[in-house]
Amino acid sequence: MAAFKPFEMRGIQLEDQIMSWNQMIQHPYDKNSIDCYTRTRVILMNGIENNSVIMSHCMDRMLDNNEIKRQLALIRRIDSQHQQTVNWLNPANQSVLETTIGYEQVAVDLTANLAKNEKDDYFRQVLNFALLEDFDHLFRYGCLLELLHGIDPNMITQGKTEIKPGRPTMLEHRHPFDEMRKHWSKDAVSVKTHMNYHTIVSAEQQTMLFYKSHGMQYTDDLARKLYAEIAEVEQQHVSQYEQVGDPNISTLERMALIQLNEAYNYFSCAETEVDPRMKSIWQQFAEHEIQHFHTVNELMKQHEGRDIRDIMDVETIEPLIVFESNKDYVNKILEEQVSWQAHNMEFVPEDQLPSDWPSFTYRNKVNADGVPSEIVVETARREARIPSVSI
Repeated sequence: MAAFKPFEMRGIQLEDQIMSWNQMIQHPYDKNSIDCYTRTRVILMNGIENNSVIMSHCMDRMLDNNEIKRQLALIRRIDSQHQQTVNWLNPANQSVLETTIGYEQVAVDLTANLAKNEKDDYFRQVLNFALLEDFDHLFRYGCLLELLHGIDPNMITQGKTEIKPGRPTMLEHRHPFDEMRKHWSKDAVSVKTHMNYHTIVSAEQQTMLFYKSHGMQYTDDLARKLYAEIAEVEQQHVSQYEQVGDPNISTLERMALIQLNEAYNYFSCAETEVDPRMKSIWQQFAEHEIQHFHTVNELMKQHEGRDIRDIMDVETIEPLIVFESNKDYVNKILEEQVSWQAHNMEFVPEDQLPSDWPSFTYRNKVNADGVPSEIVVETARREARIPSVSI
């Protein structure tokens, strides 16, 4: 794979990036023949683009500089077009639940990849902690897919991601105070850590939004409640991840890093994509995003007197983000940390928690009338619909 060297990459002028409707909305992939990791790239890049647009809108409300606002508005419009191109690659005959299995495969294999390549010890532990929870979500949704559609979720993950219990979802419900995390200093971590941060925040935010936006589309009561339960855990994940990043960062520096992260992720997708048509999309959008990055960097120079090169202090960001099977890594973390919980911004085995741990009370309240994530497994087991564990 080629190395990602953003300052050597050539972009495309912003006005030349605007797409027609036919260019924007392309043929969706075939869900029955697509490589599972092509699906995960589509899901990830939809989340990456959505995060950029959402953050740009938030920044626009807090800026009082029309020159900056104009440039961000143009970049935001192009990112919005990107998001629709990517999201519309999902086929209409792919059910919400089938797509959900893809979302959880993203969560497992993306988080594992980032954790394996994260140098900051605390951030790596935060990633590993949520990894075991997303791993369990894949199992719970896999049971629901078997029950409602009679489909083996391994057909979607293609056996590359194991489908079996992780940290039980019923034990993942924590009081908001227990989702507090320490943050690193922006000048004390590598640019790779910055990239991992923006990637996982974007991915988990999109997962939360997808579950909250689509869970109500099922008429089945258990399905509706399972989506609601897991959506709340994803909201917790967004909270814990976003807190790890340094809040002491300027608006333009943050947007420069977000645009750099988009280019980095598209470049990673292009380098690992097996579908030629998808690869060409990733390559084109990588060229677009590198121009967005350079444009925001110029704004930093003009308005803050700083160059992103001084902040990055490197010419190459490595390694790339790769979707691949992580069974050995996940099983190792599962064996070591499945009983861990969060307390005082650290992670400890649950039997070491104090009796007044706020999440005990919170968990009892939300689980008081039954737990959908437990009921779906009990029902699947009773009807012999438990997904097989891939080898």
